Amino acid sequence: MWSQVYDPMNSMWLSTLLASLPVLVMLGGLGIFHMKAHLAALLGLAVALAVAIAAFGMPVAMAGKTAVFGAAYGLLPIGWIVLNIIFLYHLTEQRGQFKILQESITGITNDRRLQLLLIAFCFGAFFEGAAGFGTPVAVTGAMLIGLGFTPLAASGLSLIANTAPVAYGALGTPVIALAAVTGLPLLDLSAMIGRQLPFFSVIVPFWLIVAFAGWRGMLQIWPAILVAGVTFAVPQFLVSNFHGPWLVDVVAAIVSLVAVSLFLKVWHPKTIWHTAGGAAAMTNSVGAAVVEGEARKSHGYTAAEVRRAWTPWAILSVVVFIWGVPEVKAFLDGLSVFKFPIEGLHNQIMRVPPVVPKPHPEAAVYTLNWLSATGSGIFVAAIISGFVMGYSPKEMAKTYWRTLVAIRYSLLTIAAMLALGYTTRFSGLDTTLGLAFANTGFLYPFFGTLLGWLGVALTGSDTASNVLFGSLQRVSSEQLGLPPTLMAAANSSGGVMGKMIDAQSIVVAAVATKWHGHEGTILRYVFWHSIALASLIGLLIMAQAYLWPFTQMVIGR
Repeated sequence: MWSQVYDPMNSMWLSTLLASLPVLVMLGGLGIFHMKAHLAALLGLAVALAVAIAAFGMPVAMAGKTAVFGAAYGLLPIGWIVLNIIFLYHLTEQRGQFKILQESITGITNDRRLQLLLIAFCFGAFFEGAAGFGTPVAVTGAMLIGLGFTPLAASGLSLIANTAPVAYGALGTPVIALAAVTGLPLLDLSAMIGRQLPFFSVIVPFWLIVAFAGWRGMLQIWPAILVAGVTFAVPQFLVSNFHGPWLVDVVAAIVSLVAVSLFLKVWHPKTIWHTAGGAAAMTNSVGAAVVEGEARKSHGYTAAEVRRAWTPWAILSVVVFIWGVPEVKAFLDGLSVFKFPIEGLHNQIMRVPPVVPKPHPEAAVYTLNWLSATGSGIFVAAIISGFVMGYSPKEMAKTYWRTLVAIRYSLLTIAAMLALGYTTRFSGLDTTLGLAFANTGFLYPFFGTLLGWLGVALTGSDTASNVLFGSLQRVSSEQLGLPPTLMAAANSSGGVMGKMIDAQSIVVAAVATKWHGHEGTILRYVFWHSIALASLIGLLIMAQAYLWPFTQMVIGR
């Protein structure tokens, strides 16, 4: 048995600096020195192991097993999702179905800004609600590339769009996990998060279009953006407060997608953007990019051809949603789940106060749920779609092998990133960082929100961040006289903005857009968007903690 130590240097400043080194090395390698993502991740992992062993006193064998444990989790479920969604994309691309799909979207609108709104925000939110764990970025990134968006725009914009829905992703998994670790009522947490994120469900689509098209480009289509944001935010609030966390994103995404599609039947902007190059392209080539007052053009395909092109993605949506239903997941787990406690690690690491009310051991069990994993549902959907498109088993096997070869380095990167995340978690490095945020007194509502952001940036998951810091948020808020429901919810709400900069999501985006090796460029593109939006959430939480009338929104005050 080994107990975590959160201030090994007897100086919180020095201990915090050491704890931050692995993340700084990895992000510096990506964003400053332009290293390949797998090399930056492996270097960050090496630093994490060195700090954990030499400074924090973690036994060498435990540190090694932790890294292997994290790498295994990186491959299944995360890598398994990426592999199979790219497999489906390749199947549709080879049959020409993806080209028809992307051109059919012009039947709704020719405008690239509105296409971005429909795909990245509305359609992506549905996949976040149904599956989460990288699925929406993989799907929308691939679709935007097919529409002609640059790899950087497709990657970065997909990441920005995949924020507001994250707290209720995978049928409410992050909220359910938060309730489990804090002991707070599930419905109270669902409702409190639902009184924070709807503000940003309106802001994010505007932010998304400004990032792509600039302020002038956004103002030309603001009515459609407002429709998208409001028709997502209102159902998000209602379902989270009066039903629970399970179907929040699914319902909100469907309502928003339908509302925008209907709105665009009666309204279209006077200025149509035909380029996917963004504001820079508009500045450089206005004549090629914009046609004043041009109406929508027909895509030239029959209704039957369009239905066939959308069929694989409809199959994917249905199968992934079914796969995520708790009863179905439990049934599949009963057929296939295998649990492997990691010998020498499971229940051998003790988390201690003030992070938890009393010492308790950390579980380290690798769950091989190969059948119920979201990636398996995507694989089933891809196989069904392959047969529908006329592929033979041999053709699909060849395509699968080509997909595996194409993303092999990306899978290595994901494994290394998760190995790094697990090492920081089990060694207590990330808890040291969390305690530094918790010692901010009156400003804790702001910095506690950024703690959730940090947790997702480190782990790649709002669920993991809630498990990691949920108990700390409750303990700290009670010590400061703040409502624990407020700060526990803030951990999840703040975490959603960390989703766009976590290494796992960036790698998924790079794979989906066929831009492996440019992860550092993507990180630099989205980093300040992430910081700014997380800070805005922090200010909202400050207002809910101290400023009337926002204080009236807080449950348990």
